[in-house]
Amino acid sequence: KRLMFVLISFAAGTLLGDTFLHIFPELAEEIGFELPVGLSILGAMLLFYLLENVIHWHHYHHISDEDKHPVGMLNLVGDGFHNLIDGMIIGAAYLVDLRLGIATTMAVAFHEIPQEIGDFAILIHSGFSKTRALVLNFISALVAVIGVLLVIWFGQVVEGLLPLLLAFTAGGFIYIATVDLIPELHKEVRIGKSALQLVFLIAGIALMAFFTLLE
Repeated sequence: KRLMFVLISFAAGTLLGDTFLHIFPELAEEIGFELPVGLSILGAMLLFYLLENVIHWHHYHHISDEDKHPVGMLNLVGDGFHNLIDGMIIGAAYLVDLRLGIATTMAVAFHEIPQEIGDFAILIHSGFSKTRALVLNFISALVAVIGVLLVIWFGQVVEGLLPLLLAFTAGGFIYIATVDLIPELHKEVRIGKSALQLVFLIAGIALMAFFTLLE
């Protein structure tokens, strides 16, 4: 629990830092904040919202013993799709710049660690053995590689696609940080731990700022 506490705070900082310190300046330099960029950002946020609601609806409405296993599989499918998007996000970042790619990979990794731990717990709760849950989670994570390859290919053949993919990345990162991660931090009401959360949140932002200074 203590590790998750640190990871969630740090992950939120890296996601917000990467969005506002790397992706937005890159977009402003490439094409500016035109209508397609805004639509891509909002589209990503809506897609993440819909995906999470489908998973949560099934998780909370199908909890009988005979339905636990399908819920685990549904969560696995949703996680695979999420990993595909993460792979696309990483691929788009590397197409722009190596440093942006590294920063984005780190931001994705830090928010994925708590999520993968949660997905593993859901699979165990759904009746899977620990070994099978680990294998299925690993296979789901490998889907991200497909996302990377797809974006690298499409980004090279479809002119003008890359800025929109970056905008999509920004929307996804903002959604994850503000809807999934920061509300978890609000559950802590003790002053000391809340202050520690803020320290790790700022540390995540500072790490992304450091990458900006290297560019």
